[in-house]
Amino acid sequence: MAVRSIAQESVSSVETDPRRWRILAVLSIAELLGMSLWFGASAVAPQLATEWQLSSAQSALLTTLVQFGFVAGTALSAMLNLADVVPSRTLFSIAALIGAAVNAAILAAPSFAVVLLLRFLTGLALAGVYPPAMKMISTWFQARRGLAIGAIVGALTVGKATPYLVHAIPGAGTREVILAATIAAIFGAMLVGLLYSDGPYSFASRPFSWSLAGTVVREQRWRLATGSYLGHMWELYAFWTWIPAYVAASLAARSGNDVTGGGIVSLLAFLAIAVGGAGCVWGGIYADRSGREKLVAIALAASGACCLLSGIVFGAPLLLLAAVTLVWGFFVIADSAQFSALVTESVPSHAVGTALTLQVSLGFLLTMLPIQLLPAIAATAGWRWAFPILAVGPAAGILIITRLARLRRTATPAIAAT
Repeated sequence: MAVRSIAQESVSSVETDPRRWRILAVLSIAELLGMSLWFGASAVAPQLATEWQLSSAQSALLTTLVQFGFVAGTALSAMLNLADVVPSRTLFSIAALIGAAVNAAILAAPSFAVVLLLRFLTGLALAGVYPPAMKMISTWFQARRGLAIGAIVGALTVGKATPYLVHAIPGAGTREVILAATIAAIFGAMLVGLLYSDGPYSFASRPFSWSLAGTVVREQRWRLATGSYLGHMWELYAFWTWIPAYVAASLAARSGNDVTGGGIVSLLAFLAIAVGGAGCVWGGIYADRSGREKLVAIALAASGACCLLSGIVFGAPLLLLAAVTLVWGFFVIADSAQFSALVTESVPSHAVGTALTLQVSLGFLLTMLPIQLLPAIAATAGWRWAFPILAVGPAAGILIITRLARLRRTATPAIAAT
């Protein structure tokens, strides 16, 4: 009993350590700044399309190549166990600086092909910014890990939206948007490099092993968490990428005027993505209180319903369009952090970094298909009917997360008995 009491007091002291909230703030701000690189070029896609005479499919590549680069980077990281071998602070800082450099190089690109190469390299670098941050904050939080990871994902969500906010400023063009994202990423790297340190729940490190990815994949709970995550990812990035085009087309259908690239479009696109930051924090709080699987099911159901509603509210008054768009943006990302939290709880501690990296690699690989699919549907049927197909992802995700919930419920007594 004495040993148990000492252990409980130790855990309690960690859970009340004020340093963890400072670290959460540091990592959240760093993620917000670093992930602004993601849509740095996508936010000015209309301007780049005019400059390079691009089709809708070519414009989609500005985002798809980031996804592809991220997939390549996370796959490489998973195979080499980088997230479990290289110190997270070092990996994050170096990756953010590389991402800033290649993003700035877009301004000197001599051709669209070079721009696409630079977008690929941006995604490659961001593979060292996104997954490590989730592992880093998990070293400081255990009892409230859902909230902590939710705050990190919420911050990076707002960060991804910031290029649209910059673009909404009168007079802010391609140069200003790209430079703002570059400078932000540099500051993000500095914050982590100077102020971050691992917490008391540090995950065990181990030497490189080819078998580590196999260890992760053999875990059924990881497979189910990742399967539901894939349903979530089918919808998420296609929504983020094409919501400006959908809004512009909807406003044009109502007014009869072309508003592509207008300030109201960029502002609403920013709000639709950024409101997801609040969704992530709410999702983390709800998940910690009521269960991660329950939160995932609610968020997927709500965002899936918005997919289906998008055709109905197309061409509606701005207030109604904005309301549905913001509700959609809130729920479409509210569950994202919980998939990561589920992964940290489903694999051996020495494999957490690789498990997270492999999960997001598969998820971002999937996102490339709907990103390219939606403009093709829009070209045939119009933007009114482009988004409903995304509801397939949330529907599949709900079925899989329900199975995981049953598995975790039956496994709990066995775990408690050991």
